Amino acid sequence: MLRLSLSTFGEKRRLFGGALVTVALGVALVQSSLLVMGSTARGRIPEGLDPATADRVRDGFEGAATLMGMTVLLSGFLGFFIVGSTFAFTVAQRRQELALLRLVGGGRGQLYRLLLAEALLLGVTGTALGVPLGVVATWPQSWLLGGLGLVPSDFSVAWEPRVLWVSGFVGIGVSLLGVLSAARRAAAVRPLEALRDSGSVQRVMTIGRWFTGLSMVAFCAGLVVLAQRVELAGALAMSMMVAIVGAAGLSVLSPLVVPLAGRLLGLLLRRTVVGEIAEANLRDGVRRSASTAAPLIVLTGLVLGLAGTMASLAELSEQEQRRTTVGDLVVESTGAEADRIASIPGVDGVSVEVSVPIRIQADLREEGWTRTENYYDGLIVIDPAAYQEAHLIRPKAGDLAELRGDTVAVGPALVGEGIRIGDSMRAVFPDGERQLRVVAVMPETVAEGATFLLPRDAVPASVVAEAPAVSLVRLAPGAAPVNVGTVSTMDDWIAADVEKQNQDNTAFLAALMGLSGLYTAVAVVNAVVMAGAERGVEFAAARVTGLTRRQVVWMALVEAWMVTAIGLGLGCLTLAGVLVGMPVVAVPWRLLGFLAAGAFAAVGVTSVWTTWLATRPSPVSLVAARE
Repeated sequence: MLRLSLSTFGEKRRLFGGALVTVALGVALVQSSLLVMGSTARGRIPEGLDPATADRVRDGFEGAATLMGMTVLLSGFLGFFIVGSTFAFTVAQRRQELALLRLVGGGRGQLYRLLLAEALLLGVTGTALGVPLGVVATWPQSWLLGGLGLVPSDFSVAWEPRVLWVSGFVGIGVSLLGVLSAARRAAAVRPLEALRDSGSVQRVMTIGRWFTGLSMVAFCAGLVVLAQRVELAGALAMSMMVAIVGAAGLSVLSPLVVPLAGRLLGLLLRRTVVGEIAEANLRDGVRRSASTAAPLIVLTGLVLGLAGTMASLAELSEQEQRRTTVGDLVVESTGAEADRIASIPGVDGVSVEVSVPIRIQADLREEGWTRTENYYDGLIVIDPAAYQEAHLIRPKAGDLAELRGDTVAVGPALVGEGIRIGDSMRAVFPDGERQLRVVAVMPETVAEGATFLLPRDAVPASVVAEAPAVSLVRLAPGAAPVNVGTVSTMDDWIAADVEKQNQDNTAFLAALMGLSGLYTAVAVVNAVVMAGAERGVEFAAARVTGLTRRQVVWMALVEAWMVTAIGLGLGCLTLAGVLVGMPVVAVPWRLLGFLAAGAFAAVGVTSVWTTWLATRPSPVSLVAARE
C-alpha cells in the first residue's frame, strides 16, 4: 500500500500538493502560537528596573500570554477544521478512482489502508516542513505583540522541544482523523454508484452532517441568549465562541445554500450559454462547491465577527460617554495649571481629574481565593462634588461624598474583583505609606475607566501639582475661550478617545487573527486550486461539445465567483449572529468591502490560472483517455 500511495502522489500532484500545504501551514501556525505563549508566560523581567516599570513589564507579559492563549485556541480550531476538511475533500474528489479500485478486487480494508497510508505520508511530510516554518512564524507574532506594547523590544521566543508532540498531533494525528471518516464514507458507497455518480453518492447532506451543523447553530443560539445575562467580559468571550462555532456550523450546512445559489445564478445568466453551464455545474457539484466555500465562510465569519464585536463596543463606549459626561470643553494640562481654571471668568464649573504617579496595593478576591496586585495606572485624584456634577454615573455601593482623608473609591476598571466597602489597601506616596479605606465602588462601564479614585487631601500637593490632569469644563453662556493647556471641545475629545479605542482594537485583532487569517486565506486559494485540479476531463468535454477555451475559463470563473458569494454571504450571517444581541450594532463596512474585494480577486485569479492550466492539453486526448 505504501508503494501504491507513493505512485498516487505522482499522479495527483496538485491535489496532494494542496493538502500538503494545508498540513505544513497548520503545523506552523499552532506550533508558533504555542512557542510564543510559552515564552510570554515565562517572560524574564530585565534587571535594573524600578518596581513600577518591572510590574508594568510583568503585566504586559501576562496580557501577551492571555492573548496568545486565545490565538492558540483559534489556531488549533483552524488547523483541525481546515486540515480535516481538506483531506475529506481529497477523498471525495477521487471517489470514481477508488470505485475502480474496488471493482478490480480491492476490499474495504485495502481501501482503508491505502487512504490512511496516504494521510500518514502527507502528515509526516507536512509536519517536517511545518516545524521549521513554525519557528519562522514566531517572528511576526513577536513583532505584533511588540507593536501592542505587551513585550519589551528585546523579547525573543525560546525553543521548547515538547512542542514537537503537538506539532506531530496536528500534522499526523489530524491528517489521519480527517481521512478516517472520509475513508469510512468512501468504503460504504457501492462502486457502481460511485462510477455513475448516483444513489448515495449524490447525497451530500448526510444524517451526521445534519446533526453536526444544526447542533452547532443551536449552540450558538444558546450563547447569544446567555450573553445578554452576563458581564461585558463574558459577553465578549461568548461572541468570539459564536464566531468560531457559527462559522463552522454554517460551513457544514453550506450544501443547502448551493442549489439555491445555482437557481439565482440561472435567473441572472439564463440567456447565455456560459451562464447556463455554470449554473448546471454549481448545482451538480454541490460537494465541490461547499468544500471550496468552507474556508471562506470561516475566514469571513471570524474576521467580521470579531471586528464587528469590537466596533460595536467602541460605538457603545462613545454613546455612553456622551450620555454620562457633562461639559463644554476638555483641558489637558498639569495639576497646577488645572487649579487655575475655576477662577477664569465665564467658567461655570470644572472637574479636575489628576493621574498621580503613586502605587496602590490591593487584595482581590476571586472564587474563594485572594491575590495581591499592585496598581500604578488609572489612579485619579478628584473633588467628589465636582466629579459627580461632570459624571452622571453614580456608585453601585457606598457614597463618593465620603471620599475624604485616607479613603479611596474603586473605579470601573476593577469592578468584579471582589473589593468591598470597608476593605483596606496600602498606598505608597513619595513621603511614605498609608492605609486607605474603601468608601465607594463605581459601576462597570464600557469605556475604559479609572482604577481608583482618591480625594485631594489623601495625596501630597506637590505630587498633584506636577501630575497630568484632564479637566471637564462647563462654560457660562457667552464665555470667552479657556487659554490653559491643550483645549478641546467635549465632542472632539470623546471622538479622539473612541478613535484610539478603534486603533487599539485593530492592533489587537491583527495580533489575534494575523497569521490565522493568512492561513485561512491560503486555504481559500488552495481549495480553489484543488477543486479545479481534477476537472480537466470535464473541461475537455465542454470544449469538445463546442465551447472555446476562453469560454471554459469564463465559465469556471463565474462558478468560482458564485461560490465566493456563498462563502461571503454565510460569513456575514455569522456576523449577524454575533451582533444580534449587542445593544448597539456597528457593522465594519470598510473591512467587509476590503474582504469581499480581496476574496473575489484572489479566487478569480486562482480560478483563471487553474482552469487555464487544466485546459492546456488537447481536449480530444483527455476525453479519449477518459474513455
